[in-house]
Amino acid sequence: MMGLVWSLLGILSGAFIALQAPINAALARGLGLPVAAAAASFLAGSVLLVAIALAICQAQGISIGWRVPPVWMFVAGGILGAAYVTSVIVLTPKLGTAATMAFSVAGQLLAGLALDQMGVFGFLERDITPGRMAGAVLLVLGALLIRVY
Repeated sequence: MMGLVWSLLGILSGAFIALQAPINAALARGLGLPVAAAAASFLAGSVLLVAIALAICQAQGISIGWRVPPVWMFVAGGILGAAYVTSVIVLTPKLGTAATMAFSVAGQLLAGLALDQMGVFGFLERDITPGRMAGAVLLVLGALLIRVY
């Protein structure tokens, strides 16, 4: 049962990303600069997440281990997130929301396959099997079909 709940949450989060793309693209059009829209999006999200994190810490009586992860993880995560959001803001008006999301998901899957194969950051290694590769090829082909048609 929980597997279904987690799967549905994954689908919902994907829907949020698809909804975020045209909202941020429209914000960029209004602001006149895609990077400004990405900054505004990150600022709003950061304020919300800090408030939620502080509320959870207070409710659970815990503190955040800010000194535990290496600094590069904070920087890399922020840079990659900013690059993703800015790219989507730029691509959505040019490719359309569906094609932008399709190519984005295809890129995520291909990178995910490679990261799984390497077992990065101590996660379980998962081989790139013929079935997983076929799924990736079908997803890329699907993205191309969405873009062309």
